Amino acid sequence: MINALAHVCIETADLEKTRIFYCDILGLQRQFDFYKDGKLIGYYLKICEGNYLEIFHTDNLPMERSPLKHFCLETGDMDVVLKSLEESGIDHSEKTLGSDHSWLSWCQDPSGVDIEFHQYTPRSLQFQGGICKVLK
Repeated sequence: MINALAHVCIETADLEKTRIFYCDILGLQRQFDFYKDGKLIGYYLKICEGNYLEIFHTDNLPMERSPLKHFCLETGDMDVVLKSLEESGIDHSEKTLGSDHSWLSWCQDPSGVDIEFHQYTPRSLQFQGGICKVLK
């Protein structure tokens, strides 16, 4: 019935800072823009075929925590992602091997959304199945 995650929608107070983060630093492609009354109000960013981030401007970001805990972006080379974040002055966690046997690291986007970066390994439970023993 459900084939894939189509997109995640993020609100931001700063469209340009968010564009720089996702496009210039992480390398996503701007697919199309949203305009209302001749004014840019958001855009769609392509992660890969069929997977997108939808970004909308808002002047009133809620101060309470969002129900969105995080979203995860898969990478084929964690070191390249971390180097790009470091060169751009973006704080991130160290690269660690998760209990699912996949490499991971974390950061936040300019709106405070938690992002997990995930690099699969041949032993990743996402491929092997089994039981993931969480230690923390």
